[in-house]
This record gives sequence, C-alpha cells and structure tokens, in this order.
Amino acid sequence: MARAIVYTGGCLCGNIRFKVTGPALNPHTCSCQMCRKHTGALTAAWVEFPSKAVAWTGPGGQPATYRSSEISSRAFCQKCGSTLGAIDDAPTIALLLGAFDKPAKQDLVPTGHSFRSGRPKWWCVEIKTDQT
Repeated sequence: MARAIVYTGGCLCGNIRFKVTGPALNPHTCSCQMCRKHTGALTAAWVEFPSKAVAWTGPGGQPATYRSSEISSRAFCQKCGSTLGAIDDAPTIALLLGAFDKPAKQDLVPTGHSFRSGRPKWWCVEIKTDQT
C-alpha cells in the first residue's frame, strides 16, 4: 500500500500551522500585481491543494483572511503577519512555498510562471525542472 504524501508548514511565529495530505497540484510562480502586493516579493511561488486536504493544526487555528478578489481571500497569521497563501471560493487552497517546512521537495518545484509581464524587465525568472 502506498504511503500518503504529507506536507507541513506554517507561519514565522508558529501560531498558524498546516498539514496537507495528498498530491501537490499546479506548483507555479506568479508575478501578477496581486501576488506581488500580497507577498512583498517580485514573484510568488505557489502550490495548490483541494481544501479538504489541508488541516490547520497550530494553536491559532485557521489563518486570518483578507478578501482580495471576487473569488479568493488571502491568508495570513494574525499574530506575526506572515503570509501563507490564498483560500479560494472554489474548493482550493493555494499555499506559498516559503511557508512549507521542506519547500525543496521535488513535487513542489514550480512547473510554470504566470504573469511574466508583471515583473520588472530586470527580474529574470527561470524555472529548472530538472534538479539532477
């Protein structure tokens, strides 16, 4: 019997923690204005999961949210302010790779980049899918 894939992570202070069981979906990077403003970075690295696969396990419970669009809310720790991802109205939660305890796992490596035109021209985005 195959062992379930499990990922863990959380915020800077540990108040918000998550445990995800199941395969990573659509790992990607994005340079859209919303992602840049949400993270304070020129590019955000995301991975999506079905909402039912994500359990909020830290003492803070679920993260605080800010309604950022008609279809999604941005998630963050109400204690330390760390950004964690986006909770979509569709049954999807997108978590930022920087919040994972082990973000270098092969199945979390981004396979594409969204809104490349949103980055400054001097910002070079290169995704290496072969890690050998």
